[in-house]
Amino acid sequence: MSFLETRLLGVRYGGIRAVRDIDIKVEEGETVALIGANGAGKSSMLNAIAGVLPHTGKIYFNNADLTNKPVFDRVKLGISMVPEGRGVFGRLTVEENLLMGAYLGNSQQDQDADLKQMYEFFPRLKERRGQTGGTLSGGEQQMLAIARALMSRPKLLLLDEPSMGLAPIMVEKIFEVIRGVSKTGVTILLVEQNARLALESSERAYVMESGELSITGESSELLHSPKIRSSYLGEGD
Repeated sequence: MSFLETRLLGVRYGGIRAVRDIDIKVEEGETVALIGANGAGKSSMLNAIAGVLPHTGKIYFNNADLTNKPVFDRVKLGISMVPEGRGVFGRLTVEENLLMGAYLGNSQQDQDADLKQMYEFFPRLKERRGQTGGTLSGGEQQMLAIARALMSRPKLLLLDEPSMGLAPIMVEKIFEVIRGVSKTGVTILLVEQNARLALESSERAYVMESGELSITGESSELLHSPKIRSSYLGEGD
């Protein structure tokens, strides 16, 4: 069994089937991208894996069946998610936001070590450690959301549209950090509207269309696929 595996995973919103019986596999240490047009079901897929949305089918993670487990148990097993829209606690300081990511009860020594590492990853957060989250720029809030997720020491990091609404220079910085996190051994499942950036930052990718998988393969190969270049990279006729 793969590190993360879904079998016939489905998500419904009333009568609408947002995700249709999808099987994916992610191996330990991989970065896998999930790309597709808006409304394809990518975020619904991620939210189902995180336990935020009810689903049909099966989800297995690190040899555990997650199917009926609540969000809290999934976090305890090592799954952490950075949601679309960041979800920063606007009235808490940067440091208080980060410590919320360690709420499972890491020792004070571990929390101090993790805070130090997050401030090394994101020097700008260290500069603003006493500033409230709601006063940060969009890029700074995205940094904070990623750092907060990492404070739980995840084995699997779910990233939902990390570049959304950010200036190009900030997008570059965010993906530099994502690649750095991958090098530490954290497994990453990435949903990203910028298909080129997603494929350049991952080993494998799945393409979703209307709630179903249409294409799978090595990211380097998909970058040169005429269909992908035409449909998602803006290079076709």
